[in-house]
Amino acid sequence: MTDSIIKIHNMNKWFGDFQVLKNINFDVEPNKKIVVCGPSGSGKSTLIRCINRLEEHQEGTIVVDGNELSENTKDIENIRANVGMVFQQFNLFPHLSILDNCTLAPIWVKKMPKKHAEELALNQLKKVQIDDQASKFPGQLSGGQQQRCAIARALCMEPKIMLFDEPTSALDPEMIKEVLDAMVSLAKGGMTMIVVTHEMGFAKEVADEVVFMDEGMIVERAETKEFFANPKSDRTKLFLSQIL
Repeated sequence: MTDSIIKIHNMNKWFGDFQVLKNINFDVEPNKKIVVCGPSGSGKSTLIRCINRLEEHQEGTIVVDGNELSENTKDIENIRANVGMVFQQFNLFPHLSILDNCTLAPIWVKKMPKKHAEELALNQLKKVQIDDQASKFPGQLSGGQQQRCAIARALCMEPKIMLFDEPTSALDPEMIKEVLDAMVSLAKGGMTMIVVTHEMGFAKEVADEVVFMDEGMIVERAETKEFFANPKSDRTKLFLSQIL
């Protein structure tokens, strides 16, 4: 798969003596939507954090958009500029307005003129339907609104790839839908996405493929319909029987 935008080959990672990722081989083609699921502690979040070097892998190779992740800082900066990330916690700056949260990185990292950055930010906030909250501070918004702001903030860097690390797990149930709706809309726009989530309804609606992880390994990967209709591994079958 030479046209993959993400290529991970024989990747291993340890935390001290504990091996958290074991021999990961994982390619993602442009515009694909991949959902990664599995029990807690299976290595899902660590895997996507390795893709933008928030965690360092010890063995194997990770190539993102033609840049190999290594000790070379410039490559890391290039990759982070093209890879947006949305976390469980919203990680917004509480002392900055929603608009300023969104324009900070484009102005400082991309050296974008302030006026241009603000136009871009308002456009992205509109996409997630909170442009009317732009002048407010994070503490004045609901959890769902803050997470949608976090998505807009990531999009303001105009990334090629978006990573989501359980983006709805910190939200009240009634706020989950508004965040998932924003993500569905983004997916339909053609963004390359890797989403770590337990929201299987979202996976069925949006994902091209589902990856199931357990104990640091990719146990199964299949096209979405096939994954739910005909799981191959007993471990996958057990997991699906418990969450569906």
